[in-house]
Amino acid sequence: MEEFLVTAVGYLRMTIEAIGAAIVALGALMTTFRFVLSFFGLKEYTNSELRLYLGRYLVLGLEFQVGADILSTAISPTISDVELLAATVVIRTVLNYFLSRELERERREVAPRPEGDVLRSEAS
Repeated sequence: MEEFLVTAVGYLRMTIEAIGAAIVALGALMTTFRFVLSFFGLKEYTNSELRLYLGRYLVLGLEFQVGADILSTAISPTISDVELLAATVVIRTVLNYFLSRELERERREVAPRPEGDVLRSEAS
């Protein structure tokens, strides 16, 4: 029974890792497509909009990767497995945190201002 569980968790981990990689790849392809449309003047996207679009996919992909890392040590972990997991999760979580902060900053810059704010900023 334990062998079956170890095998099942191994396949589940690989599946979740593949989903995370596919999300990042899909985001990169779709962002590239948007960039090309913008480059040729067919649609107008700012750099901030493109970064936000890609960033959402990167954050989601990283979340899947962290989940896969956690699954990798779910069955009979050794001390070295736990240490490696801790280091990996910390690195990915820090990347995710700073990427999320950057996305939030970009989102605030891209968000349209209400009419009153535009008038106030012009009067200043």
